[in-house]
Formats: sequence, C-alpha cells, structure tokens
Amino acid sequence: MKKVVFLLCLIGVFLLLVLFKDKKEANDYPILELIGNNIINIKMNETYIEPGYKASDSIDGDITGKVKITNNIDYNTPGTYEIIYEVVNSSNKKVSIKRFVNIEISDISYKEEFDKIDNTRREWGAKNKKDGTRPVGNATSEELKKYNAYYVGSDEKVIYLTFDEGQNDTYVKEIVDVLNEKGIKATFFFCKSYITSNPTLMKNLVNNGHSVGNHTANHLDMTKLSNKLNFQKYVNQIKQVEDAFKEVTGVPLDKVYREPKGVWSYRSLEIVKNLGYKTYFWSSAYVDFNGELTKEDAYELMIERIHNGAIYLIHPNNKGNYLALADFIDEAINRGYRFDLVKNIS
Repeated sequence: MKKVVFLLCLIGVFLLLVLFKDKKEANDYPILELIGNNIINIKMNETYIEPGYKASDSIDGDITGKVKITNNIDYNTPGTYEIIYEVVNSSNKKVSIKRFVNIEISDISYKEEFDKIDNTRREWGAKNKKDGTRPVGNATSEELKKYNAYYVGSDEKVIYLTFDEGQNDTYVKEIVDVLNEKGIKATFFFCKSYITSNPTLMKNLVNNGHSVGNHTANHLDMTKLSNKLNFQKYVNQIKQVEDAFKEVTGVPLDKVYREPKGVWSYRSLEIVKNLGYKTYFWSSAYVDFNGELTKEDAYELMIERIHNGAIYLIHPNNKGNYLALADFIDEAINRGYRFDLVKNIS
C-alpha cells in the first residue's frame, strides 16, 4: 500500500513539474517597455534624444542590453517616422514595440519661391486602360515625383487600394471588415468630420495596419488657397485633420495626402510637400460616386482596369463597390497580384 501511495505521489509531482514547465514556457516572452512618450514631436534639424527603454524576463532578469533599435529618421524631411525596439531572450522568444517621432516643419510661413510655381487649376485624370497596360496621366511620373507625388506604383504585380471618404453615409465599416477578413491592407483618405464621427473605426484601422491619410478638413479646392493671402487657411485644412486623428487614436496620421476631387496645381503639390506629405493620385477609377452600381458592374469595372502598380480610387458610399470587393481581391490574387499601401511607393 505504501508503495502505491509513493508511486502516486511521484506521478503527482511529475505532473506538477510538467504543468509548471508548460506554463513557464508559455509565459517566457520578454517584457519590453518604453520610457517616456510613445509619440515625440521635434522640429526639423533638432536632435532626437532617446527617452529610454527597459527589457526583462523571468529567466535572465534584466536584458535591456539586448535591445536592438532600428531608427530611420530623416531629420531634414518632415513626416512621421517609426523607431522599432526589439529584444530576443535566451529562449529565442522575440518582442518588438514602436515609438513614433514626428519631424515638424520649423517654419510654416509662406515662401516667396512658391509664387514662381504654376498654380493653374487642373483636374487629375489617367486614361483608363482595359488591356492590362499602365495608363498615362495628365502629368508624367517624372514630373510628379519632383513634388513627391505619384499616380502609379512600380511596374510589378502589385495593387494599391485607396478609398476617399468625404461624407458620413458610407460603407467604410463593411469594407474594412472585408479587408480584415482577407488580410489586405488599404489606404483611406478622410476629411476631419468623418474622423471625429467614427473614433472606433479609426482605432480599428490603426490596429489592423491600414493607412489613414489626409483629405483636408473640408474637402476644398486647395488651389484657391495656394497663395500668400490664404496660406494659413491652407495649413489649417491640413493641420485640423492631423490633430483630429491624433486626438481620436493617439497615433499620428500617415503623411499621405490626396487632393479633394482630384483638383490640383503644381504649387499646391509643392506646398503640401513642404508640409511633409506625399501626394497620391490614381491610375484606376470609374464613375462610382453618383447613383448605385450593382455588385456585378462594380466587379467588372475593377477587373478591367487591373494593371501593374495600379492605384485604385474607390468611393465607399457605393454599395456595389463593397459587395464586389472580396471577389475582386480573390481574382487579383489568383492572377498573381499582391496588395500594398501607397506610402510604400517611392
């Protein structure tokens, strides 16, 4: 009887050790924490001072010295940059976190050199091709790149989905559900009111790796503000969106921009470039902002405009676009395309 009890005790101890080991292995990821703010604002050409960080785990204790930092900040160019902190412990478990650094413009006053840049009002257009070839826009890629502006990505099998939203009657939430289910990232250009009216959606976009860009506060013709007299109004149209998004989500807005209604001038592009933005037009679009498209019509319009590096402009107020999106994504992937964010175009 004593042997049986002893054997049962041994088995119990063994099971406890196994359970402890499994629990320990499940929880032996390191802990990595940032000291100071997650978002830091500094002016151009100022020196970034690292606030600090600390890392530890239950096995090795303090492993702060093992933290590796990736810092690609360009102190001469305004914009939002990520500093990535990563640590791997002795169990080869890895944890990484990010800090955001906003490089702000030191002087946002009107520059006299802006007056030398053409402010002729233009409406963006790209001749939609239906044979898989890349379309020509009403400005060349070379001309636009001088202003950090783009209408098409690289000549490879990649598609950039972008959605413009200037109103609240929309299918954005449904579209985001489709994208999240498919694991596809997209870019959304919002005006101020939509951001402030949909805080939960904004956080959803951030948490799922989508990109949110600036579509101005009030969807105005920015060429009319691209002058010395109205310059502060121009800046306010941009800053209000930045401030609203940061207040709602706690993270900076991506420095990607789309001119309202595709109305632009070379001077407007230069001004917004000086504010730290890259501008993105489109190479694939169709009339989807008036009336209702059926799912079948929207799908056909999307498919026939597919080409390498296509930047799609899609309006989420049209139900047909939402209904067709999943099938379009599946077919594009079947054809060998991948999806990416416009901010990765360079």
